[in-house]
Amino acid sequence: MATVIGSRHVPPHTVLQYVDEHTDKVNEERTPKEIFVINPAGALYYNWLFVIAIAVMYNWTMIIARASFEEFQQEYLYTWFITDFTCDIIYLADMAFRTRTGFLEQGLMVKDKKRLRDRYLQSFQFKLDALSMIPTDILYLFLGFNYPEIRLNKLLRVSRMLEFFIRTETRTQYTNLFRICNLVMYIVIFIHWNACMYYSFSKALGFGSDTWVYPDISDPEYGNLVRRYAYSLYWSTLTLTTIGETPPPVLDSEFFFVVVDFLVGVLIFATIVGNVGSMISNMNAARTEFQTKVDCIKQYMHVRKVSKDLEDRVIKWFDYLWTNQKAADERRVLRHLPGKLKAEIGIKVHLDTLKKVRIFQECEAGLLIELVLKLQPQVFSPGDYICKKGDIGREMYIIKAGKLAVVADDGVKEFVVLSDGAYFGEISILGIKGSKAGNRRTANIRSVGYSDLYCLSKDDLMEALTEYPEAKVLLEEKGRQILLKDGLIDLDPANLMPDTKDLEAKVNRMHGSLELTRMKLSRLVDCFGATGLDLRKRISYMERMTGEVVEDEGVVEEKEGKEGEGKKEEERKEEKKVEEEKELGREEEGKGEEMKKEEGKEEEKEEGKKEDGKGEEMKKEEGKEEEKEEGKKEDGKGEEMKKEEGKEEEKEEGKKEDGKGEEK
Repeated sequence: MATVIGSRHVPPHTVLQYVDEHTDKVNEERTPKEIFVINPAGALYYNWLFVIAIAVMYNWTMIIARASFEEFQQEYLYTWFITDFTCDIIYLADMAFRTRTGFLEQGLMVKDKKRLRDRYLQSFQFKLDALSMIPTDILYLFLGFNYPEIRLNKLLRVSRMLEFFIRTETRTQYTNLFRICNLVMYIVIFIHWNACMYYSFSKALGFGSDTWVYPDISDPEYGNLVRRYAYSLYWSTLTLTTIGETPPPVLDSEFFFVVVDFLVGVLIFATIVGNVGSMISNMNAARTEFQTKVDCIKQYMHVRKVSKDLEDRVIKWFDYLWTNQKAADERRVLRHLPGKLKAEIGIKVHLDTLKKVRIFQECEAGLLIELVLKLQPQVFSPGDYICKKGDIGREMYIIKAGKLAVVADDGVKEFVVLSDGAYFGEISILGIKGSKAGNRRTANIRSVGYSDLYCLSKDDLMEALTEYPEAKVLLEEKGRQILLKDGLIDLDPANLMPDTKDLEAKVNRMHGSLELTRMKLSRLVDCFGATGLDLRKRISYMERMTGEVVEDEGVVEEKEGKEGEGKKEEERKEEKKVEEEKELGREEEGKGEEMKKEEGKEEEKEEGKKEDGKGEEMKKEEGKEEEKEEGKKEDGKGEEMKKEEGKEEEKEEGKKEDGKGEEK
């Protein structure tokens, strides 16, 4: 069946194709278009911050200087115009740059053009940027070119310069040095501004009018531009640092100016000095902590009368750690990182080294990552024994840097020298059954010089293998093959059997598990019995409540039936007969239950007597007391049951009498 579109007849499949294409176009129009977005954490953003920071720094230093020293403005007028125009272009480009700067939302970079633009336009920074772009240079046409202070609105972009300093501090490896340089820069800028203000204030009061203001510029000694700025900078430095030794003020306005300068100088420089002290302390924090450890070791060796030779070896070992920057504990340094980042760092640093070990070459990546995080660096001094023949092997070692010698028992003869990348002790930490050496070391290994090793303990390996049982079987099989190849394994089946202690430990664990399961089952049975008893009580209570409600409704119906017709009275009589039969049945059931309870009590008494006859005298007395208490409870329950039955019988008799009255 064809469809008409416009004046044409179109087949059905063409209609569907047309609808799909139209839907795709609508979806494309509704979907926000992604544009090129600048990542705030990328290199492009940082480089642009450097460019805009230079422009901001130029305005913060040169505008006030050109406004204070007129000759400085007049002699380089064309240079200032070109530089100002370039800075204005950079400012304008920065606004466009901000509209393309992305931001994170739920961990994802937003790339919607409209959202990026709206976010910037609605921010407070946009208002400051707009004020800084007001073309105040037009006022040059009315005021002349000697008033560069009309460009003071350009100083509002200072946030970009501060952002550049913050990002540089996080990127540089010399953080403390950069902080000190940054602080010195702030001090110089502040002194520069104060010097320019002093010169402008002196110009307003009149050069050489008294001893406090700047001397008369007609004097050749003080007329040079460089001398003017140098003198003002010198005065500003002495005043702000509260050193003094400057001419005393004469006029009241001069006194106020100096007082304000002193107050600002005290506040600002006190803050600066505090920051400098804090930075210096941070620079020496690691050294101080390390030196504290060394002092504690020295004190201990002095108290314990350690030999001078051993004390020198310990001190040299500490010196080697500090000189080669090995004093930091890797686990302590990396503890603030999340697990994934910590694993990635460990993979980059240790994974290639760990893969060189024969038994780990075919292991799955998850196990290797677990082991990488458990490797611990250790440093040995010249002549230190890493292990001796016959020692229990609890660790395996991988050589990162240095040389180790396998020596004879006399310590003189060297069999072989191990270098970077070598490893040993990997078989002993597996505890393979049938090994002739057991878990004992089979050689003496001594450090030739200072050696950096990575250590993997047996406990850490077994902890990692608990999550990888298949890898454990694979490692043990590889270890057996290596021992078999070297002829270091005993093939006697008796020696290959599991250790008796291991079997006893497994049996004990199984027994403990069974006991725990039995206790849980007994608790579940007790809970089930208590719950069943509670449910039975609730059901009986609900039955009683339901019976009373039904009886009340019957009484109401009887009262209403008295006013009815004769046919309704006959129907009520039949219903009453049926109810009486039900009540008689309930009474019989109640009597049957009482009989069953009495029979149960008699059986319990007989069983109690038999048990009392078999038990001791103390058990008889306890049984009698318990039976008395149970009898009292049962008597109380029986009395309650009798009371309830009496109430029910009274109600039934009342109903019968009412029925007889109605029949009469």
